[in-house]
Amino acid sequence: MTTDHHAASTHPELSITRSEAGAGRPVLILHGGGGPATVAGLSQHIARTAHAITPVHPGWNGTQRPEWLTGIDDLALAYLHHLQDRRLRDVLVIGSSLGGWIAAEMAVRDTAGTITGLVLIDAVGVHVETEPITDFFALDARRAAEHSWHDPDRYHVDPADLPADELTRRQGNMATMRTLAGAPYMHDPKLLRRLGRVQVPALLVWGESDRIVTPAYGAAYADAFADGTLEIVARAGHLPQIEQPEATMALIDAHFHRTGAASAVPR
Repeated sequence: MTTDHHAASTHPELSITRSEAGAGRPVLILHGGGGPATVAGLSQHIARTAHAITPVHPGWNGTQRPEWLTGIDDLALAYLHHLQDRRLRDVLVIGSSLGGWIAAEMAVRDTAGTITGLVLIDAVGVHVETEPITDFFALDARRAAEHSWHDPDRYHVDPADLPADELTRRQGNMATMRTLAGAPYMHDPKLLRRLGRVQVPALLVWGESDRIVTPAYGAAYADAFADGTLEIVARAGHLPQIEQPEATMALIDAHFHRTGAASAVPR
């Protein structure tokens, strides 16, 4: 794990804690509200064939969140500037849940062409009139599991059974998520109509049993992109990379090879 001190042109210095592994095409992997553990397996898989960059969002897992960082747009710009300051090109950005929202916001702001592919995994971030996002903050642990997992009995954890430090970590993560994404709830009202300007191929991977954001929500999200594709993962909920890793990784691997500079060679 490394810490990078990044100064964006419009913001004070931002400290980005991140892990990096592997070599080749850069792949930025953005976790959701559950923290970096939810994408750890995905990062390990990507690092076998590419350069996996996995940040911890400021405020998660006890990391520092500066006072000016109050919205997902701030985070999206910070990560975009980080890639550009490092002169990284041909970047695939993968985001799970909240991380998918950050990835979409990065793409609409990427005027330099840094990003050449997107993967959004059960992403939040847009408003779909007919498919409202479930208020996760209003759910108790059991109902949260039922909304999040295809097999809730396997993944449900009673908070009373957690060690004190783990409970504190989870509560801190939720508090940060509420600050960054709580109002309006889990979306940017302007984002859906802006996605049509995003020309890079976007793969939207969705668990068929997700009740936080439904597959129909995912279909509307995919349709908003200029080049969006929706793939449904059977027997998975909000985190298919955990419930069905092989099926999820296969979809991402195929998209990795379809996008980027190597795939754009003239015939």
